[in-house]
Amino acid sequence: MTASADLQKLLARVALGDRVAFRHLYDATAPSLFGVALRIVRQRDRAEEVLQDAFVNAWNRAAGYQAALSQPMTWLTAIVRNRALDELRSGARHRAESLEDRESGATIEIKDERPSPLRLLEQAADALAIRDCLEAIDGPQRQCLALVYYHGLSHSEVAGHIGSPIGSVKVWLRRGLDKLKRCLEALA
Repeated sequence: MTASADLQKLLARVALGDRVAFRHLYDATAPSLFGVALRIVRQRDRAEEVLQDAFVNAWNRAAGYQAALSQPMTWLTAIVRNRALDELRSGARHRAESLEDRESGATIEIKDERPSPLRLLEQAADALAIRDCLEAIDGPQRQCLALVYYHGLSHSEVAGHIGSPIGSVKVWLRRGLDKLKRCLEALA
């Protein structure tokens, strides 16, 4: 049985409220997921908070996990990544709100650089197009792309993670990127 299949079974049990399964899921995935959070927020204490919040989210959303749509680690990594990005945004917003000129006591105005609603809509449409194109890519190619994008793994790390030769991983990545490019060009 693969590690992915084991994680799928654990997630299914977590969806039923099984705390022991949740502990096993945590033990099996927390080190990798902590690395993802740490790479994004770059502070150990913030990464620990992100990881805790992400696991609470995974506990609450385990029933919504669909094995046909993604591997368990890809699903969990997306939760951690999104939570880490939220943490970065909230930290930046908090720092911007608290800036004031120490000499005069006046608040310093900072330009709001958040995307406009139209830009957010465009980003959402792009994300949906990418997701649709990724779903059309074969298993190993899609898995390699996800490991590189979501986990930030190198070619050799991907090869070790999935137990395949590095040459195969490079070919799958190149072919997967070519298919993704063609699909996105067809949608444009």
